[in-house]
Amino acid sequence: MNLYDYWNGSYFDKDASGFEWSTEKYHKILCSRIPEFLKDYIELPLVQRLSGIGLLCGTDWTELFRNRFYYSRLDHSIGTALIAWNFSKSKKQAIAALLHDVSTPAFSHVSDFRNGDALHQESTEELNVQMINENAFLKELLERDGFNLQEVNDYHKYPIDDNECPGLSADRLEYMFPSGAALNEVWTLDEISRTYSDIAVLRNEKLLPELGFKTESTALDYMKKFCDVSLILQHNEDKAAMQLMADVISAALKENIIHEIDLYVQGESELIEYFDDYASKNPGCEFSKLYLTFRNMKKVIHSDKELDGCWCVSLDVKKRYVDPLVQVEINRFERISKINTEAKKIVEEFLSYKDSLWGCVPYAEV
Repeated sequence: MNLYDYWNGSYFDKDASGFEWSTEKYHKILCSRIPEFLKDYIELPLVQRLSGIGLLCGTDWTELFRNRFYYSRLDHSIGTALIAWNFSKSKKQAIAALLHDVSTPAFSHVSDFRNGDALHQESTEELNVQMINENAFLKELLERDGFNLQEVNDYHKYPIDDNECPGLSADRLEYMFPSGAALNEVWTLDEISRTYSDIAVLRNEKLLPELGFKTESTALDYMKKFCDVSLILQHNEDKAAMQLMADVISAALKENIIHEIDLYVQGESELIEYFDDYASKNPGCEFSKLYLTFRNMKKVIHSDKELDGCWCVSLDVKKRYVDPLVQVEINRFERISKINTEAKKIVEEFLSYKDSLWGCVPYAEV
């Protein structure tokens, strides 16, 4: 699908329950149109590669999850760039936002779990800068448009693009809307539109620009929904999906079924198709045992100990939450937890939440 077909409404999804999602309609909420300067950057192979990588970190491929639609890292990158442009009107900030995930391998943050970085999920970020700096096609576009690599190779330098938790940034705002819609229908397109229209650029405690809300009620509703979705990512079900797929990839690499480069040149659907075929022909190997367990698991047993006959996981993972700014007076902005007791309680309960010590999945029969 090319960019122009996409923007004209060619992608639409509706699940059996009647829930409807349209990525192009969602993106038009974020910004009424793609700015002309951004279109060539979106078409770069460096960026287009992300169309085959899901935002939800491999959970599209296991029966444990019932994601309502597929949303790619390309979709996320475009959405983040549109938010950055909408609120900053800075071309370099929008380009930096678009490029912030170019180093994401297949199955996204699964590689962080494989690298022992489940708590921070930042293990591929240095590669992101390297891939941007070494891309000749990108350099040509930047030279044409009067930018240099240092202006776009690290979106962390732009507070509207990205900031420290629990602030609200373009990246954090963007990924949680489709994540919540896909995982548990916490947002509809109409709700996203109403919420988004209440967002403005405010000033945080460090006097830096930060996305926040004009009204307390909208900020509270957004915070509730954000934490509802984030709680799903704290459950042993999500930990099992992520770590088991990480073990699957590690086994595939160890047994020379794939090579590391394949995670950067093949999309997830191609890898899954190859894995399905390999496992059906080689059911007795360690890879197939893990892979078929991942593909077919329907429940996770919550336990205080490891269980025999099961693949088990026990780990702490990144806590994703926001405590957004709210405009209290014309030039006064506060974190909602400081002015709203319900918001304070939501943060405290989220940060104190712990699932059972172990999540266990019975091995698939092979």
